[in-house]
Amino acid sequence: QGLRQISQRTISTASRRQFENRVPEKQKLFQEDNGIPVHLKGGVMDALLYRVTMGLTVFGKAYSKILILWYNFQCNIE
Repeated sequence: QGLRQISQRTISTASRRQFENRVPEKQKLFQEDNGIPVHLKGGVMDALLYRVTMGLTVFGKAYSKILILWYNFQCNIE
C-alpha cells in the first residue's frame, strides 16, 4: 500500500508540470541553410565545446609524438 501511494504521488506531481514543446523551433534552427556546420548551430556552448575538443586533440597528438621521440631517444642511448 505504501508503494502504491508513492507511485500515485509521483505520477500526480509529474502531470502538473507542463513544458512547452520547442522541437519545431530547434528543427528550424538546425535545418536552416546558413553555411554553419550542424555541430556549431547550437550557439556559444557548441563552439566552446568544439574548440576545447580540438585543443585537447592537438595537445594529445603533440604530446604522444614527444613521448614517442623521447622513448626512441632513450632506447638508442642504451
